[in-house]
Amino acid sequence: MPKVLLFGTGSLGACYAYVLAKAVGEQNVITICRSNFDEASRNGFTIHSKLWGDNLKFRPRVARSVTDAVQQLASSSSSSEQQGFDFVVVAAKALPTNPSIAELIAPAVAEGKTAIVLIQNGIGIEDEYAARFPKNPLLSTVAYFPATQVSPAVIQHKEVELLHVGAYPATTASLEHKQAARGFVDLIAKGGATAVLHEDVQRERWVKLLVNGSWNPVCALTRLRDREFIDANSGVNLGIDFEDDKDRGKGEGVRFIRDVMLEISAIAQAYGYGDVNEEMVDFQIGRAVARDLPGVQPSMLADVFEGRSLEVDAIVGNTVRLARKKGVAVPMLRTVYLLANGLSESFSRKSPN
Repeated sequence: MPKVLLFGTGSLGACYAYVLAKAVGEQNVITICRSNFDEASRNGFTIHSKLWGDNLKFRPRVARSVTDAVQQLASSSSSSEQQGFDFVVVAAKALPTNPSIAELIAPAVAEGKTAIVLIQNGIGIEDEYAARFPKNPLLSTVAYFPATQVSPAVIQHKEVELLHVGAYPATTASLEHKQAARGFVDLIAKGGATAVLHEDVQRERWVKLLVNGSWNPVCALTRLRDREFIDANSGVNLGIDFEDDKDRGKGEGVRFIRDVMLEISAIAQAYGYGDVNEEMVDFQIGRAVARDLPGVQPSMLADVFEGRSLEVDAIVGNTVRLARKKGVAVPMLRTVYLLANGLSESFSRKSPN
């Protein structure tokens, strides 16, 4: 039976730990926990899901560190069993750390065997793992899974769940690495969730980035949900009008978000994803405009309210860097990045006496 390590067992990680435990058995899943370690150790996890049911309890094995997890696996494996984890699933936030997450998971990665699965936001996040583990399957994913840890080891999950999966890099992934991606998709399905296998999953990252790279930092900076931001700027008149302006009458807030999304779309197209286009931007704008107040609270806004560091580098900073490599001008994204990065940095600095 496959052995799975979950690195980052917060809201999203705990839900996928539940799915994988259903597929391979609780004893074959080890979760790395931090603030929820004590509760998870004593009572396991509880998930309240609008999709799967209420009060779902499960008890995977729990560890404080990767080293502890490796020791637990070794002590419970018979000499006849192949040693090492089959999958290391990284569901921690994509934040810069020292050591890096790639270094932190290294003790659990058996060269050439362990598949590394990245369930993280952002773009261009895979390269450090590919460089650190060149012989291992690397699976990049895009998750649509609204979940919140309402108290230690207690998760509320709404009705949406979908995971897009693909081997990385798509152009050079070996057959063995693609088979690892297929194997992980099959495990997710066996556990009762939904996963879609892609030959090139990066298109799905760019699609999600249209929303994440615009609404996430803007809502964080303004402390407003998406629909609240639209409403707050609906009466603003900057004296700018264009005959072909699709957003005339919707307010400057909508026009601003659309311009940011169009910069992201231009970068995606420069990298060969032509259908991440203006039509897709208009669709995403229409979804936000149609929502009832107060609208959706993106993850960065939730982090701001809690005074936590933001995933701004993985989501916006990397987007700006990729734009520069292709010579795509992104003045709005650059501005948004610098402001949001400053906000994130402020949370880690001590207040003056």
